[in-house]
Amino acid sequence: MTLPAIDAATLMARLQRLGEVGRGADGRLIRLAGSEADGAGRDLVAGWMRMAGMEVTVDAVGNLVGLWRGGAPAGAAPVMLGSHIDTVIDSGIYDGCYGVLAGLAVIEALQAAGTRLSRPVALAAFTNEEGVRFAPDMLGSLVYAGGMAAEAALAIHGTDGVTLREALTAIGYAGDATPGFLRPHAYLELHIEQGPVLEHEGIAIGAVDRLQGISWQSFVLTGEANHAGTTPMAMRRDAGLVAAQAIAFLRGRIAPRGGSTLATVGTLTLDPGAINVIPGMVRFTLDLRDPDEARLAEAERGFAAELQRLSEAEGVSVESTRLARFEPVIFDAGIVAQVEAAAARRSLSCRRITSGAGHDAQMMARICPAAMIFVPSRGGISHNPREFTEFRQLADGAAVLLDSAMALAR
Repeated sequence: MTLPAIDAATLMARLQRLGEVGRGADGRLIRLAGSEADGAGRDLVAGWMRMAGMEVTVDAVGNLVGLWRGGAPAGAAPVMLGSHIDTVIDSGIYDGCYGVLAGLAVIEALQAAGTRLSRPVALAAFTNEEGVRFAPDMLGSLVYAGGMAAEAALAIHGTDGVTLREALTAIGYAGDATPGFLRPHAYLELHIEQGPVLEHEGIAIGAVDRLQGISWQSFVLTGEANHAGTTPMAMRRDAGLVAAQAIAFLRGRIAPRGGSTLATVGTLTLDPGAINVIPGMVRFTLDLRDPDEARLAEAERGFAAELQRLSEAEGVSVESTRLARFEPVIFDAGIVAQVEAAAARRSLSCRRITSGAGHDAQMMARICPAAMIFVPSRGGISHNPREFTEFRQLADGAAVLLDSAMALAR
């Protein structure tokens, strides 16, 4: 029996081909969950799965799961590899897609070498990981892991008013399998880092041992729109002022430079939005992250208290809505150690690292041992057309995934 090896050229060609699905005439790549482009991308990936002799199943929320039994005993729980293929708006080609296609390359490498394993290997492409069209993000894996009922997820309305059920039906991916139908022995996800640490330190492989907690909230501040020239400063109910003070408080007190807590106001809308009118209403969102649950909760409480104080001082009311809340995840120590060992066997530098972004692995960790592998991202850039990882780095990451998957499946 020959030793299995990744066909890196095919992996790269598939990344490029999938990266053209959903690319518009303006050159922007947009493949939102449940869109026509998402359907075309799923068709492509499902076709590659079937060409590899995998049993392909679509569950009720559109999760695409392929299974290669590989001569394993009947009833053995599989080692699952995976990620997602939906994108953000104006995306790069690697985020999520690399993990899915590298997982496919692993299975093909095992097949080509005639490898027999004690466990099957499964490959998952989860629905709506990005959360751009439907909220929350990591939705497909959340449902798969039992964190949300399928019916509740299918009833969610997207930003265009279409429900997830309607969107999946329209593209032919409203499956009938029950999410979670295949319970893994372990889950492993390969991903670009989407941050600058590995590149900055010259490290080839990140063994991801934990993932930050994430808190998403939206706020509506209601004051009183009025004339900018005739309303004295002392008589204003300026929602825009409160928003500005609250955002400054975030950087100054909640998430100062050099701290572990991250705070981002990613959307901000002032109404009526005229140069000569005091803002009567402001809508904004807040993304808080920290690898420590106690610090994350304290950041939430601290910001809520300060926003309330500022609003009362200005005569502005506050309405808050919880959009998503996920506690930090500690990945399986045994799998993390296996990733480190696989990197060492291939003479690749490796360090343990915390994931700053949310991933499907954090949901799958609810039902089985899980971990992640990172490869460097040039400049730490992601969710952007400039997202890039060198061919050799992509190949190295897939090789470590192969070795780790074999160890877990034996």
